Amino acid sequence: MLKIRKGDTVQVTKGKDNGKRGKILAVFAEENRALVEGVNMLKKHKRRTQTDQQGGIVSVEAPLQISNLMLICKQCNAPKRSGFVVAGKKQKERICKTCKEVI
Repeated sequence: MLKIRKGDTVQVTKGKDNGKRGKILAVFAEENRALVEGVNMLKKHKRRTQTDQQGGIVSVEAPLQISNLMLICKQCNAPKRSGFVVAGKKQKERICKTCKEVI
């Protein structure tokens, strides 16, 4: 089970986008990669077609390695390490390692 899920807010810890924050758009668990909104932008050349009359150069997000992302705790409003705790009837919940709040 991954500690980062779709919809989480994360901060990039390494690379050219170090320090940028964004929302997770998709997680690719098999490849250990995640697509983050507005981070790791690449230029893609789009051909002009009948459906896309404009064509040209478009900026798109590329997946990042999950190990280069840190989950942002809503309570602390800072990038923190996260862990799991079993609550109730074998239900796992993610917690912030610093403030012990459920994420």
